[in-house]
Amino acid sequence: MNILFISLGCDKNLVDTEVMLGMLASRGYQMVEEETQADVIVINTCCFVHDAKEESIQNILEMAEYKKEGRLKALIVTGCLAQRYRQEILDEIPEVDAVLGTTAYDKILDAIDEALKGHHTLTLADTDLLPEVETKRLVTTGGHFAYLKIAEGCDKHCTYCIIPKIRGNFRSVPMEQLLSEAEYLAEQGVKELILVAQETTLYGKDLYGEKSLHKLLRELCKISGIRWIRILYCYPEEIYDELIQTIKEEPKICHYLDLPIQHANDEILKRMGRRTTKQELIDIISKLRREIPDIALRTTLITGFPGETKEQHEELMEFVDEMEFDRLGVFTYSPEEDTAAARMEGQIEEEVKEERQAELMELQQEIAFDTAENMVGKEVLVMIEGKVADENAYVGRTYRDAPNVDGLIFVNTEEELMSGDFAKVKVSGAVDYDCSVSGLICFSGFGDHVHFAHGAVPVCLYGIFVITLL
Repeated sequence: MNILFISLGCDKNLVDTEVMLGMLASRGYQMVEEETQADVIVINTCCFVHDAKEESIQNILEMAEYKKEGRLKALIVTGCLAQRYRQEILDEIPEVDAVLGTTAYDKILDAIDEALKGHHTLTLADTDLLPEVETKRLVTTGGHFAYLKIAEGCDKHCTYCIIPKIRGNFRSVPMEQLLSEAEYLAEQGVKELILVAQETTLYGKDLYGEKSLHKLLRELCKISGIRWIRILYCYPEEIYDELIQTIKEEPKICHYLDLPIQHANDEILKRMGRRTTKQELIDIISKLRREIPDIALRTTLITGFPGETKEQHEELMEFVDEMEFDRLGVFTYSPEEDTAAARMEGQIEEEVKEERQAELMELQQEIAFDTAENMVGKEVLVMIEGKVADENAYVGRTYRDAPNVDGLIFVNTEEELMSGDFAKVKVSGAVDYDCSVSGLICFSGFGDHVHFAHGAVPVCLYGIFVITLL
């Protein structure tokens, strides 16, 4: 039987998708890429912000049309939107046969079986549980990198965020389970592990009584075949000395951290429910750069939060200018129902939010291009992502670039490379850019080339940089 899987939202959601795909593959389902070929369609949804919610709903409605036509035998909805609006989905979209909550994805096979029998089901589980699945996940990222979800849920309860209500409280995945999964991924040809969670920095505190991310990292570094380990979603207030030392000492750990700070004005940070002040942010950023001089820091900001004044926005602009983040993304505030921020006075008009977002991104473009120019003449190691069609050029990433959120680089060489290969290259120049090609760096002067097991056929990723701003 043919199945089409649509995965929306974040990389953490993608890991759940890959687990379900592994279960489906073990049952003998054939994966297809076209809706017209599918007997069963599963949509793993997101509802973090308004746009993500709209995208999820639109996908469900579009796939429901195939059910009306009679070709599609079952339509299943899973993930965050399913958890949050479970009954509404079943009541308002009768073509949906089953809805699975965020901690019920291990029941995907049962849900499909029931749907094929003509039964409509709603399957939920305690949001503070961690589903246990024995089958191996099916990696969908090309084979040379994979996400490792080390924890689920969140205890922070920021005033703009719905995640704790739909994903539950913070709970770490046991270390032995993560190490087993990482070893399996390495055996499949994965060379870069990207650690993700709603918050990675608190890993292990609930299980082992203390923050244990540094211990997990040291064990992961022992796994043969893994070349890079990257850490995302580190809340700045939770970064601790042992973690910094581990990043410094272990050569496999990329000198790269993602620090979602959201704002820099103390009043806005307090209204957001964040647990840092502007000065504390300055202190931790300064410490990271002092201890690890070549570290690349990425952050995300929210502009247009309720009550944000022009002066507070300008303060944020000044902070970004002074901190010179290597990578930065800006979201306009999205009022989500059932959150404290949505009920606050002083909601900002969309036009103002977008103007402030544009100003921040324009400033960051200048910073990013200066950073790129500073790399000219330096030798760096690049992981190859794919080939540019009809050209002797490849796209790749340095340790400074996480997939799908940061920039890509071009490597000019006559040698034949494969996705997942590593190449040592010399930066020959930085290319001027606008928003569509921000952060683009050209490389030439091919150096030492280290071959690894090829886990995927080369694919053309030309154009990915178009949607990767900074």
